[in-house]
Amino acid sequence: MKKIAIIGAGGFGREVKMLIDQINEITPGYEIIGFYDDKEHAEIINGVPYLGQVENVNTINDPLCLAIAIGDPITKKKVIGKITNQNIEYPNLIHPSVIIGKDNVSFGKGNIICAGVIITVDIQIEDFVILNLSCTLGHDTKIKSFSSFMPTVNISGEVVINESVYVGTGAKIINLLEIGENTVVGAGAVVAKSLPANCTAVGIPAKPIKFHE
Repeated sequence: MKKIAIIGAGGFGREVKMLIDQINEITPGYEIIGFYDDKEHAEIINGVPYLGQVENVNTINDPLCLAIAIGDPITKKKVIGKITNQNIEYPNLIHPSVIIGKDNVSFGKGNIICAGVIITVDIQIEDFVILNLSCTLGHDTKIKSFSSFMPTVNISGEVVINESVYVGTGAKIINLLEIGENTVVGAGAVVAKSLPANCTAVGIPAKPIKFHE
Protein backbone atom coordinates (compact mmCIF):
# COMPACT_ATOMS: atom_id res chain seq x y z
CA MET A 1 0.00 0.00 0.00
CA LYS A 2 1.32 3.43 -0.95
CA LYS A 3 0.79 6.26 1.53
CA ILE A 4 -1.13 9.17 0.02
CA ALA A 5 -2.10 12.61 1.28
CA ILE A 6 -4.48 15.14 -0.20
CA ILE A 7 -3.51 18.78 -0.72
CA GLY A 8 -6.69 20.81 -0.19
CA ALA A 9 -9.15 20.03 2.59
CA GLY A 10 -12.19 21.78 1.12
CA GLY A 11 -15.18 20.20 -0.57
CA PHE A 12 -13.29 18.87 -3.56
CA GLY A 13 -10.55 17.49 -1.33
CA ARG A 14 -13.16 15.48 0.55
CA GLU A 15 -14.53 14.24 -2.78
CA VAL A 16 -11.03 13.16 -3.77
CA LYS A 17 -10.83 11.14 -0.55
CA MET A 18 -14.05 9.45 -1.65
CA LEU A 19 -12.50 8.78 -5.09
CA ILE A 20 -9.46 7.14 -3.49
CA ASP A 21 -11.72 5.08 -1.21
CA GLN A 22 -13.59 3.83 -4.27
CA ILE A 23 -10.36 3.02 -6.13
CA ASN A 24 -9.30 0.99 -3.08
CA GLU A 25 -12.58 -0.93 -3.11
CA ILE A 26 -11.66 -2.32 -6.55
CA THR A 27 -7.86 -2.43 -6.31
CA PRO A 28 -6.48 -1.69 -2.85
CA GLY A 29 -3.39 0.44 -3.32
CA TYR A 30 -3.45 3.55 -1.14
CA GLU A 31 -3.39 4.33 2.56
CA ILE A 32 -4.80 7.83 3.09
CA ILE A 33 -2.74 9.51 5.80
CA GLY A 34 -4.58 12.86 5.82
CA PHE A 35 -5.00 16.35 4.40
CA TYR A 36 -2.63 19.29 4.00
CA ASP A 37 -4.06 22.79 3.61
CA ASP A 38 -2.73 26.29 4.27
CA LYS A 39 -6.02 27.12 6.02
CA GLU A 40 -6.47 25.60 9.45
CA HIS A 41 -9.09 22.85 9.71
CA ALA A 42 -10.58 20.52 12.27
CA GLU A 43 -8.19 17.87 13.56
CA ILE A 44 -10.16 15.12 11.81
CA ILE A 45 -11.72 15.52 8.34
CA ASN A 46 -13.97 12.71 7.11
CA GLY A 47 -12.15 10.24 9.27
CA VAL A 48 -8.54 11.21 8.52
CA PRO A 49 -6.31 13.82 10.17
CA TYR A 50 -5.48 17.37 9.14
CA LEU A 51 -1.69 17.31 8.83
CA GLY A 52 -0.88 21.00 8.61
CA GLN A 53 0.25 23.46 5.98
CA VAL A 54 1.50 22.57 2.52
CA GLU A 55 5.13 23.48 3.31
CA ASN A 56 5.18 20.64 5.87
CA VAL A 57 5.24 18.21 2.95
CA ASN A 58 8.84 19.23 2.32
CA THR A 59 9.93 17.78 5.67
CA ILE A 60 8.79 14.22 4.90
CA ASN A 61 11.66 11.74 4.58
CA ASP A 62 9.74 8.72 3.24
CA PRO A 63 8.00 8.17 -0.11
CA LEU A 64 4.58 9.80 -0.26
CA CYS A 65 1.96 10.17 -2.98
CA LEU A 66 0.09 13.46 -3.22
CA ALA A 67 -3.28 14.33 -4.76
CA ILE A 68 -3.63 18.05 -5.56
CA ALA A 69 -7.34 18.68 -4.90
CA ILE A 70 -7.42 22.37 -5.85
CA GLY A 71 -9.81 23.50 -8.58
CA ASP A 72 -8.41 26.96 -9.32
CA PRO A 73 -5.57 26.45 -11.84
CA ILE A 74 -3.50 29.45 -10.73
CA THR A 75 -3.63 28.45 -7.06
CA LYS A 76 -2.95 24.83 -7.98
CA LYS A 77 0.17 25.79 -9.94
CA LYS A 78 1.47 27.98 -7.10
CA VAL A 79 0.95 25.23 -4.52
CA ILE A 80 2.76 22.66 -6.64
CA GLY A 81 5.61 25.14 -7.00
CA LYS A 82 6.02 25.15 -3.21
CA ILE A 83 6.67 21.40 -3.09
CA THR A 84 10.38 20.63 -3.52
CA ASN A 85 10.56 17.27 -1.74
CA GLN A 86 12.10 14.61 -3.99
CA ASN A 87 10.25 11.86 -2.08
CA ILE A 88 6.91 12.99 -3.49
CA GLU A 89 5.09 11.11 -6.26
CA TYR A 90 2.01 12.38 -8.10
CA PRO A 91 -0.12 9.43 -9.24
CA ASN A 92 -2.99 9.67 -11.69
CA LEU A 93 -6.20 9.00 -9.74
CA ILE A 94 -8.83 7.60 -12.09
CA HIS A 95 -12.24 6.49 -10.80
CA PRO A 96 -13.11 2.87 -11.66
CA SER A 97 -16.19 3.98 -13.63
CA VAL A 98 -14.21 6.12 -16.09
CA ILE A 99 -14.38 4.99 -19.72
CA ILE A 100 -11.06 5.37 -21.57
CA GLY A 101 -10.51 4.47 -25.20
CA LYS A 102 -7.76 1.99 -26.03
CA ASP A 103 -6.24 3.98 -28.89
CA ASN A 104 -3.56 6.61 -28.19
CA VAL A 105 -4.73 8.06 -24.89
CA SER A 106 -1.89 9.43 -22.74
CA PHE A 107 -1.67 10.97 -19.29
CA GLY A 108 1.08 12.93 -17.59
CA LYS A 109 1.16 12.93 -13.78
CA GLY A 110 -1.04 14.11 -10.96
CA ASN A 111 -4.34 14.04 -12.86
CA ILE A 112 -7.65 13.52 -11.06
CA ILE A 113 -10.36 11.91 -13.20
CA CYS A 114 -13.71 11.63 -11.39
CA ALA A 115 -16.63 9.26 -11.73
CA GLY A 116 -18.57 9.12 -14.98
CA VAL A 117 -15.92 10.72 -17.21
CA ILE A 118 -15.62 9.50 -20.81
CA ILE A 119 -12.28 9.87 -22.63
CA THR A 120 -12.46 8.61 -26.20
CA VAL A 121 -9.45 8.20 -28.55
CA ASP A 122 -6.25 9.99 -29.58
CA ILE A 123 -6.29 12.25 -26.52
CA GLN A 124 -3.38 13.80 -24.66
CA ILE A 125 -3.76 15.00 -21.07
CA GLU A 126 -0.67 16.58 -19.54
CA ASP A 127 -0.09 17.14 -15.77
CA PHE A 128 -2.33 18.10 -12.82
CA VAL A 129 -5.56 18.24 -14.82
CA ILE A 130 -8.91 17.81 -13.03
CA LEU A 131 -11.85 16.28 -14.88
CA ASN A 132 -14.75 16.46 -12.48
CA LEU A 133 -17.90 14.31 -12.53
CA SER A 134 -19.28 13.17 -15.92
CA CYS A 135 -17.09 15.24 -18.24
CA THR A 136 -16.66 14.00 -21.83
CA LEU A 137 -13.64 14.39 -24.11
CA GLY A 138 -13.94 13.89 -27.86
CA HIS A 139 -11.27 12.54 -30.20
CA ASP A 140 -7.94 14.28 -30.85
CA THR A 141 -8.27 16.63 -27.90
CA LYS A 142 -5.21 17.98 -26.13
CA ILE A 143 -5.37 19.34 -22.58
CA LYS A 144 -2.31 21.07 -21.20
CA SER A 145 -1.19 21.17 -17.58
CA PHE A 146 -3.04 22.60 -14.56
CA SER A 147 -6.43 22.98 -16.30
CA SER A 148 -9.63 22.18 -14.38
CA PHE A 149 -13.05 21.15 -15.66
CA MET A 150 -16.08 21.21 -13.40
CA PRO A 151 -18.88 18.61 -13.61
CA THR A 152 -20.56 17.74 -16.94
CA VAL A 153 -18.27 19.75 -19.23
CA ASN A 154 -18.51 18.44 -22.81
CA ILE A 155 -15.49 18.87 -25.08
CA SER A 156 -15.93 17.94 -28.74
CA GLY A 157 -13.19 16.57 -30.99
CA GLU A 158 -9.92 18.24 -32.02
CA VAL A 159 -9.95 20.84 -29.26
CA VAL A 160 -6.79 22.32 -27.74
CA ILE A 161 -6.99 23.50 -24.14
CA ASN A 162 -3.90 25.46 -23.16
CA GLU A 163 -2.31 25.67 -19.72
CA SER A 164 -4.26 26.72 -16.61
CA VAL A 165 -7.73 26.95 -18.15
CA TYR A 166 -10.80 26.74 -15.88
CA VAL A 167 -14.12 25.57 -17.36
CA GLY A 168 -17.29 25.90 -15.27
CA THR A 169 -20.03 23.36 -14.71
CA GLY A 170 -22.02 22.31 -17.76
CA ALA A 171 -20.04 24.28 -20.33
CA LYS A 172 -19.73 22.93 -23.88
CA ILE A 173 -16.80 23.40 -26.25
CA ILE A 174 -17.49 22.83 -29.96
CA ASN A 175 -14.99 20.93 -32.12
CA LEU A 176 -11.86 22.35 -33.81
CA LEU A 177 -11.39 25.16 -31.27
CA GLU A 178 -8.58 26.39 -29.04
CA ILE A 179 -8.82 27.94 -25.57
CA GLY A 180 -5.94 30.25 -24.62
CA GLU A 181 -3.95 29.83 -21.42
CA ASN A 182 -5.29 31.18 -18.11
CA THR A 183 -8.77 31.64 -19.58
CA VAL A 184 -11.95 31.07 -17.56
CA VAL A 185 -15.09 29.71 -19.24
CA GLY A 186 -18.25 30.35 -17.25
CA ALA A 187 -20.73 27.72 -16.15
CA GLY A 188 -23.21 26.76 -18.86
CA ALA A 189 -21.33 28.60 -21.61
CA VAL A 190 -21.24 27.27 -25.17
CA VAL A 191 -17.86 27.93 -26.77
CA ALA A 192 -18.45 28.15 -30.53
CA LYS A 193 -15.31 30.15 -31.42
CA SER A 194 -11.74 29.91 -30.17
CA LEU A 195 -10.99 32.05 -27.12
CA PRO A 196 -7.83 34.11 -26.47
CA ALA A 197 -5.57 33.79 -23.46
CA ASN A 198 -6.19 35.56 -20.13
CA CYS A 199 -9.90 36.25 -20.48
CA THR A 200 -13.18 35.33 -18.83
CA ALA A 201 -15.81 34.21 -21.32
CA VAL A 202 -19.50 33.58 -20.63
CA GLY A 203 -22.77 33.10 -22.46
CA ILE A 204 -24.26 31.31 -25.47
CA PRO A 205 -22.19 31.68 -27.55
CA ALA A 206 -19.34 32.40 -25.15
CA LYS A 207 -17.73 35.81 -25.51
CA PRO A 208 -14.93 37.43 -23.48
CA ILE A 209 -16.30 39.91 -20.93
CA LYS A 210 -12.98 40.85 -19.33
CA PHE A 211 -9.25 40.27 -19.62
CA HIS A 212 -6.78 39.65 -16.80
CA GLU A 213 -3.07 38.97 -16.33
